[in-house]
Amino acid sequence: DVQPVESGGGSVQAGGSLRFSCAASGVTADINYMGWIRQKPGNEREVLAAIYTRDGTTHYADSVKGRFTISHDNANSTAFLQMNSLEPEDSAMYYCAAKSPGGGWYAPGSYNAWGQGTQVTVS
Repeated sequence: DVQPVESGGGSVQAGGSLRFSCAASGVTADINYMGWIRQKPGNEREVLAAIYTRDGTTHYADSVKGRFTISHDNANSTAFLQMNSLEPEDSAMYYCAAKSPGGGWYAPGSYNAWGQGTQVTVS
């Protein structure tokens, strides 16, 4: 089994930046994508960014394109999310997640392993 463990995030003023790290432990060879997913109160989970770990191809939701950057260190099975130009609308619970082959990168239900979640607050 894979277990993602997040670190980073927190609170920031509008226009500021935050960075997340996510270390995946366990049988990481089964992973083909790592992603960041957020959930606002009363809303469904939304995949913000995902990276195909086999070749580094990245995908972004329109809401964060140009502001967020996902990257991955294969050697350490660690993903990073750099978040710039943060807006109050970005306030949410953020999760790192990993998926095995099957399902689209954009579908939260495709992700098999989830981190504990971290609150991001932009004021």
